[in-house]
Amino acid sequence: MATKQAVTANATDRFLNSDLATDIEFLTARTRALGSARANKLLTPLGLKVRSYSVLSLACSGLAPTQRELAEFLSLDPSQIVPLVDGLEQAGLVERTADPADRRSKVITGTAAGARLYKKARAATAEGETVTMSKLSESEQETLRDLLSRVAFCAE
Repeated sequence: MATKQAVTANATDRFLNSDLATDIEFLTARTRALGSARANKLLTPLGLKVRSYSVLSLACSGLAPTQRELAEFLSLDPSQIVPLVDGLEQAGLVERTADPADRRSKVITGTAAGARLYKKARAATAEGETVTMSKLSESEQETLRDLLSRVAFCAE
């Protein structure tokens, strides 16, 4: 009986010549799924997942993002940001403060504990990135990062 890994490899090999295997939308979705799964596995021992790590990262950036800005930049519905911030706030990793530019709005900033956890989480995600990018040269990695940034942040 074939192992699950062998069956998966065989299916992957068979489908590499399909139209789907060259479809940019599929390739980016597959890359995202694989990267998120890897990052979640590395972040779980720290009590984080990709989405909460993303919020923590921006909160610890010194940029004082609002919840609305977090939602926009992370391409999430604002209703998804609220529980992410709530969880990080309850864990003592971020705090909400009034936005000096608009008191109706809240900015999210990392606490000292949040900054310490972010440093560990960033090291974990860097480890995952090393695995993900291992088949690319340094130059190819820079090119990929540039291309993805241009695609991800182009005007819609």
